[in-house]
Amino acid sequence: MDQKQWYMEYKIHKNRPGLLGDIASLMGMLEINIITINGVEDKTRGMLLQTDDDEKIEIMGKMLKKVDNITLTALRAPKLVDILAVRHGRYIERDSDDRKTFRFTRDELGLLVDFLGEVFKREGNQVIGLRGMPRVGKTESIIAGSVCANKRWTFVSSTLLRQTVRSQLSEDELHPNNVFIIDGIVSTIRSNEKHYSLLQEIMEMPSTKVVEHPDIFVKESGFDHQKFDYIIELRNTPDEEISYETFTANYEGF
Repeated sequence: MDQKQWYMEYKIHKNRPGLLGDIASLMGMLEINIITINGVEDKTRGMLLQTDDDEKIEIMGKMLKKVDNITLTALRAPKLVDILAVRHGRYIERDSDDRKTFRFTRDELGLLVDFLGEVFKREGNQVIGLRGMPRVGKTESIIAGSVCANKRWTFVSSTLLRQTVRSQLSEDELHPNNVFIIDGIVSTIRSNEKHYSLLQEIMEMPSTKVVEHPDIFVKESGFDHQKFDYIIELRNTPDEEISYETFTANYEGF
């Protein structure tokens, strides 16, 4: 049987000496390897495990449920948020109603870049929306995430490059392995027929697209909100309101 990864998480009620050693010894006897271990949030520990026998994981889970000092809170195939939680020691904030929406603040740019890098490594057609006020670090995070994923990035439209709107791309730029960066306001308010035709072609490609200001993009184009696989919100502070009225007028004069 092939080696398979698992994510295990438990809440500590009494952090007695030797507790982690006892749990690690149990895993050792079952030949379950610990790949990564870290504290996750308050009095919670997360582990990435590896084994070639699912039954050993099931046995371990049943045994740990009998340990009084801890409560097993997760034992599953690892999700992206689990991997990042163990790596960074905290969970990414998610919207309670829309589970595909993830929230970051500017002091969490490292976590955001890591998140984007892992998402960008995936193959196939995926669309990520990125909300945020001007100069909060949206485009820079996308570029850094592309570097982490070892992928080339291509600007389709951008404010970073003096209100750029592309009407055609070279063959290298149209490579499906590229990350395509689209400014949702520039592409709709400043778009022309050639640009919109290019946009439609790119949106149908089996590649990764990142749309800044996705709400304006959906409102002013024929694309639906359901097209997005992830929505990311980036704020300067946790309570900052993302309001488009304060800056969309700056685009209309171009």
